[in-house]
Amino acid sequence: MNFSQILQIVKQLPANDKIKLSKELEKEAIDSKLTRLLKSFKTNDLSEEMITRECEIVREKLYQKSHGK
Repeated sequence: MNFSQILQIVKQLPANDKIKLSKELEKEAIDSKLTRLLKSFKTNDLSEEMITRECEIVREKLYQKSHGK
């Protein structure tokens, strides 16, 4: 599937589903940015657990923001 085909499908979605899709894409972008940032500051002082915890914090903030909390 190419971008144009996906865009046509997205345009047919109800408004609520478009919002959900937008939020999911935003989460993906944040995860990607965080990964790049962590790689640029690669250090042995960061554990996988610390990275996972930080990702969960960001996800929780996004969830709260999207649900008006």
